Amino acid sequence: MKSKPRAKKRSRKKFRMIRIILRIAVWVAAFAAFWFGYLFWLINSYEMPKPIPNADAAIVLGAALWDNVPSPGLKERLDYALTLYKQGITKQFILTGGHDHNGSTITEAEGMKNYLVAKGVPAGRLILEKDARSTYENLLFSKPLAEGKGWDSLLIVTHDYHSARAADIAKYVGYSDAVVVGFKSQVLSVAKNQSRELLAFTKWKLDSLLLRFGLQSPDTPF
Repeated sequence: MKSKPRAKKRSRKKFRMIRIILRIAVWVAAFAAFWFGYLFWLINSYEMPKPIPNADAAIVLGAALWDNVPSPGLKERLDYALTLYKQGITKQFILTGGHDHNGSTITEAEGMKNYLVAKGVPAGRLILEKDARSTYENLLFSKPLAEGKGWDSLLIVTHDYHSARAADIAKYVGYSDAVVVGFKSQVLSVAKNQSRELLAFTKWKLDSLLLRFGLQSPDTPF
């Protein structure tokens, strides 16, 4: 006789637990939808500065090499940097990027240098940062190179979908007078890269929180 009330009690507890789990799942899904919606807006609200200001130098953020040659996406960044050079907006560059483990035997920075030198940019105008493995490291490691040259005003050259995160990282790292110059790609998939950027931006926000609270070393690769 007592087993039935106990069974009903266990059933109520189980049902209550299921309801709690469902509520948590709904709140998590709602937060995720809000968060990714916010990031999507942030990524797409970026606007190219008009006009682009003159600068002491431009930092060209690295991307993949294909057999030691800039991939189509990286080639676009370098061609845009070359346009800035020809327009006289900047005459110096920091090329930043380490080994991408994509079959290349040189760093991204070295591949970028080879490309620009072949296009007529003097090697003496190119400073190489050959250790970075992420956007955070691109900007962190490039900062002392710029300071060592006395370059105060800087442009950060990348694609538009990447610009909001690059600007956020530059602010975190402590760039006081840097302008992100992001252009639309003609060769990359917008949907694919924006989707990846949502995840990369989320990871950066989590990493930045860990850094702020001392729970992650600034030297940790991410």
